[in-house]
Order: sequence, then C-alpha cells, then structure tokens
Amino acid sequence: MSYIEDKVVVITGASSGIGEATASYLAENGAKVVLAARSENKLQQIVNRISSNNGIAVYKAMDATNKEDVQALIDYAIEKFDRVDTLINCAGLMLFSMWDNAHVDEWEKMIDLNLKGTLYGIAAVLPHMKQQGKGQIINVGSIAGHAVGEGHGVYSATKFAVKAITESLRKEVSVKYNIQASMVSPGVIATNWQDTVTDSDVKGVLNNLDEVAIDVKHVAKTIAFVVDQPSDVLINDVLVTPTAQEW
Repeated sequence: MSYIEDKVVVITGASSGIGEATASYLAENGAKVVLAARSENKLQQIVNRISSNNGIAVYKAMDATNKEDVQALIDYAIEKFDRVDTLINCAGLMLFSMWDNAHVDEWEKMIDLNLKGTLYGIAAVLPHMKQQGKGQIINVGSIAGHAVGEGHGVYSATKFAVKAITESLRKEVSVKYNIQASMVSPGVIATNWQDTVTDSDVKGVLNNLDEVAIDVKHVAKTIAFVVDQPSDVLINDVLVTPTAQEW
C-alpha cells in the first residue's frame, strides 16, 4: 500500500535540484504536487512534463522569503485540492565563504531563505493541519546542520537552526495534533550548487566535492520514503550522503 498516492504535497524550491526531483518522483507515484519557486518559466516546464506523464501538478510562482507569498501558496493549494497533506520546505541557498571575507549580504540571503523561509512555511500551514487533524512538515536540512566545515559557517548555522526548529516542532505538534515533523539532511549532491559560490578563497575547499557527489534522485527517494508513511508513523531525521563523503 502506498501512502504517497493522492497526498497533496506542497514543495518550495521546486524549480530545480532537490525540489524538482522530489516533485517529479512524488507525482510519478500518485501524489498531487504543488510546486513553488520564483521562476515561473521553470515551474511551468516542470508541471508540463509531469502532466504529460499523467501526473497531477500545479504551480505558483512565489518568494519563500516573503511571508505573504508563502501564505498565498498554502491558500492556493487548499483552493486547488481542498487540503495540504504534506509541506516540504526545500527552498534554500548554500553560499559558502570564509569569515574574513565578510560576505554579509550572502549571510543575510541564507538567513532569509533557509531560516525565515522555513518558519514562514510552518506558520502558514500549521493552522490548516491542526484543523484537519493530521499532516506532515518535512524540512530539508543538510549534513552541514550536523557537522561544521571550513567555509560553512553561516550556512551551517542556518541548518543547525532548521534542526532545532524541527525538533521543537515535533515535540509540540506530534502528540497534540497528530502532525509529523521530519527533517531530511543531504550530503554532497550533484546540483551544480558550487556555481553560486562567489568567494574565490573557498572554491579550493569545494573542488574535490564533485568527485563524491551523488545524484539528486537519491535524496528525492529518501524524502518520498518519509512522505510514504501512515499518520501514526513518524520518521524523525534522515541523513543521506555519498558513501565516499568523509564529513
């Protein structure tokens, strides 16, 4: 029996990387997916591809750092499908840099998206899930939220925060409201994320990571495993990393 089939799943950061792969995989397995990101063109292409394969998908262009946009996303999903069974907070930025180069603008971008974006998603969907008496909130963390490396400082801080948020949320809503709060933490994934790094001093630290990176589909399957649980089963935290990753 599949618990993915017919679930209404909202995914932020769904225009590329983990979000896109997860949306496609869940749709292939019978979920009704609501894709959200800033790039409307990319979202439309992904929805068209899912629909051409007989999947059910809609999209809403939005900015996860804007709390009104996030609330509008949840409202849109309920308008389309009458409910939200699962929210996957996947939108995120990984901008590694060295402390002494003080990329403060990039620090703020990561805090706004990785941290505030996750909080906005929880705030928007929680009242609805409380009312329906069940639901799943899956926060995408990172191995950097469990171990800190050179150049990872602020990024790791945001992902450690996501871990704390998820654990606290779990303690408050799982028993009381039957809402599952989970976190999936990927290691090095082949998503071309290094292209967004601007700090030349940190690029040397990243050069060897491509050699061990695994395909994003493995993270999508791990997230799908969490989604594919009945309401009385909670997968707390999952780390999925390359076998060859040393940290």
